[in-house]
This record gives sequence, structure tokens and C-alpha cells, in this order.
Amino acid sequence: MASDSSDMEHYFSIFKNNKEWALSKRKADPAFFEKLASGQAPNYLYIGCADSRVPANEIMGLEAGEVFVHRNIANLVPNVDLNVMSVINYAVRHLHVKHIIVCGHYNCGGVKAALTPADLGLLNPWLRNIRDVYRLHEKELDQIADADARYNRLIELNVVESCRNVIKTAAVQQSYEANGFPIVHGWVFDLRDGLLRDLQVDFKTVLADVKKIYSLPKE
Repeated sequence: MASDSSDMEHYFSIFKNNKEWALSKRKADPAFFEKLASGQAPNYLYIGCADSRVPANEIMGLEAGEVFVHRNIANLVPNVDLNVMSVINYAVRHLHVKHIIVCGHYNCGGVKAALTPADLGLLNPWLRNIRDVYRLHEKELDQIADADARYNRLIELNVVESCRNVIKTAAVQQSYEANGFPIVHGWVFDLRDGLLRDLQVDFKTVLADVKKIYSLPKE
């Protein structure tokens, strides 16, 4: 019972924290919430992992309204997932974001689970996307003797393949053809030092490669 009481106290403290946060924002800028309520015009779409240790706005140093966020297990972008496809479509066609960032993180539980030969029930088809990444890069990964280094490299390659899946979409291809944006980037967040690493995904090269097979007509 003591544990339950402590849990509820922690839960109710969230509302106290929220009031303090709202007050601090008003003190810094009396018109903050008026501007926030008037609409959003973010330059960035962030597609990241649902891991609680990787809060998008905070690690990017951005305020509310500056980044449009979608998160799921292992920052995947399956082209048949209506959630992520809807987010990309809305961000590109309606918010006109200039950059799309796919951000993974080292020590990702989703990627580790995909490396585990176990029946994980409902997670099986989701994690199969990561296993497909391993299959695509099997030769490179199998040459990495150290298990931790192989795991970290799969995390990076999973981000790169998710970037590729973003670039396959009609919204991204057509907007880039018409407007010169968005640009797609791949990042990894390191929980050990709090720093972001840019994987240097060559957007134009990947786009040209993707369009050989996945080219879509102009709007």
C-alpha cells in the first residue's frame, strides 16, 4: 500500500509541475500561450524512438511548437504503417517542414529485442522490420566480431533504412521536386553522454538511388 500511495503522490505531482512550468513560461513571455494557441509552424519533423529517456524537444534544445514529433518502438518507418505515413504526409503537405529527422539511440531495447531469437507475440511483425535491416546488411554486420559494436551498428543502419523509407514517400519526393525541401537526416542519440550524432545521410544521393525504383509522378 505504501508503494501505491507513493505512486499516486508522484502522479499528482505532475499537475503541480505543470502549473509551475506554465507560470515560468508566462513570466518569461506573457504572450507565450497566446502565440502557442494561434497555430504551429515547425521547421522540423522528428521521428524517434518511444524510449522515455529520449525526449525530442529537450535533446534538441527546442521549444514547444518548433518540432513536430512522431515516436514509436525503434524509430521505424514502415511504408504500410498508417500512423507514421499520416504524420509524414501532414508534416510535409500541410506544415511544410524543411527537415525530417529520423533519430535512433544507442542501447535501444527494440533493436536488442529484434536480435533475440524469441517469440515476442504482437511485437513480432514490428520487429521483423529491424530483422529485415539485418538481412540487407548481413555481410557487413556479420564481419563485426564484437557483439556490442554489431548491435550499435545495427542501430545506425536501422536509422539509415528508416530515412530511406521516408524518402520513398510521395509527399517527400513531390515536395522536394517542387520546393527543394524537406531534407531527410539520420541521427543517433548517445545516452552515455547526451550528445546527438549525425550519421551524414547523403539525402540527394539516396533520393537519386530511391527514384530508380520508387520514383513517383509530380503533383
